Amino acid sequence: MEASQGTQTVSFILPDDLAPEVYPLAWVVGRWEGHGVIDFPDIPRAEFRQQVTFDHDGGPYLSYSSTMRLMGPDGEEGQVWSAESGFWRISPTVPDGITLRDYQHPLEVVLSDAAGMVAVYLGAVGNGRIDLASDVMARTSSAPDVGGATRLYGNVAGELMWAWDLAAFGHELQSYASGRLSRVVAADD
Repeated sequence: MEASQGTQTVSFILPDDLAPEVYPLAWVVGRWEGHGVIDFPDIPRAEFRQQVTFDHDGGPYLSYSSTMRLMGPDGEEGQVWSAESGFWRISPTVPDGITLRDYQHPLEVVLSDAAGMVAVYLGAVGNGRIDLASDVMARTSSAPDVGGATRLYGNVAGELMWAWDLAAFGHELQSYASGRLSRVVAADD
């Protein structure tokens, strides 16, 4: 399939056996890698390297995993900052509070992370853009106190750009992290 991105055309291949229910998410399927930055009050600004995988097994959802590793002073990958996994699916109905624009589909995302958080996000996908806002945030007693979050993903000239805002650690909702990822193409693709 081709998607027009300004004056550039970006192509991707519709994966074999992808469930029709998740066709609106087909453009994110695959492995992505890149860099980003964490910049939030009371947390030292840091650069990271990220690997993200959106995969499918033929079910009406995508599986998701992400690992962010802090970058060392010499540009080498350091400790894991964040690891999360979950499932993304097109909702069969439009959830309360979600307004869809033309070519958008309702989206439900469930994520868990190694820090002890579980989040349910609701939002929309369409035209190479994903908008999500937290609906439910749950945590273990030792997990960070996160009251809410939003995430924005976009296909910009074939790259996956994203931004993550948090209401956490006594701070109002504001920018937490952002990144720019490129699709990793296997040698046999």
